[in-house]
Amino acid sequence: MPYDLMKKKNLESCRRQIAMVLDTNKCLDCQTCTIACKTLWTYHEGKEYMYWNNVETRPGAGYPRGWEKMGGGWLPDGKQLHLGRVPDLAAEYGEAWEFNREEVYFGGKFGNERLKPQGDPKWGPNWDEDQGAGEYPNSYFFYLQRICNHCTHPACIEACPRNAIYKREEDGIVVIDQDRCNGYQFCIEACPYKKIYFNAVTGKGEKCIFCYPRIEKGVANACARQCPGRLRFVGYRDDQDGPIWKLVDKYKVAIPLHPEFGTEPNVFYIPPIGPPKFDQNGRLTDPIKDPRIPIEDLRELFGPAVDQALEVLHQEMQKKRNGGPSEVMEILIAREWKNNFKI
Repeated sequence: MPYDLMKKKNLESCRRQIAMVLDTNKCLDCQTCTIACKTLWTYHEGKEYMYWNNVETRPGAGYPRGWEKMGGGWLPDGKQLHLGRVPDLAAEYGEAWEFNREEVYFGGKFGNERLKPQGDPKWGPNWDEDQGAGEYPNSYFFYLQRICNHCTHPACIEACPRNAIYKREEDGIVVIDQDRCNGYQFCIEACPYKKIYFNAVTGKGEKCIFCYPRIEKGVANACARQCPGRLRFVGYRDDQDGPIWKLVDKYKVAIPLHPEFGTEPNVFYIPPIGPPKFDQNGRLTDPIKDPRIPIEDLRELFGPAVDQALEVLHQEMQKKRNGGPSEVMEILIAREWKNNFKI
């Protein structure tokens, strides 16, 4: 079968598509999700700099640094790739730091010397953590959780000349066949979210696998299951009884990150609302008419659909304040963690 037809058949053969919704308003930036992923999947040699899951502070440079400007995805016609570039390891990922552990823990200086990185690091994950924008008392920031989007129209699959990347038929999870991958890194150039990494030890590309060994057993992803804020929801796009369909399709309060990249992500976000602003007299302003987080910033991240999503969220919050029912708020409150996952 011709190569292009093989890829087309793979994309069209997915029986179902699993997805995730992340509520940015509930994130504590505790990084429990990051550590859960790191200890499960990326603690081996060559993976030191890899964070299949990361939580970055916005507005900020993100991880890798400046990933939104590195290119990738599809041209507006949705048929031609917009190839970008591979991030620089030292400058944009930040190489894994070495610490003075021997000195502190085994050199008799415990209590007198602090643990600190060696050398002169210039960048790394969470380098600009909790650094916001705006002016006091109306400064602001929020947390953005990121994993591979397991896209419906993945640019990485189109870019791979080895047909090493494919979507699993049973759940639409995008994975890399390690036996076929030759480490050309075209997939990294093509991914606009820069969520594929190169392992220089194995010479292979690696990425988030949506914890499919857990999904196959009906257990949620490690990042989602370990989240103390219960902000992650996992389920299938076509399950109208599950939280994903209701938040994404029924109420349209969960929206993708950078939809203009054209990859049709299957990771969606409840956009951040932020606390009310203060006027010059110290009084709280209307959070709808005068939001603390500039709507222009949110439109840049989530596209024009963010306006409607925020409007519906405010309406549903007001229903709840007035003592009325709100299915949206009941889902997002997540009183019982098991209801977050329908897999």
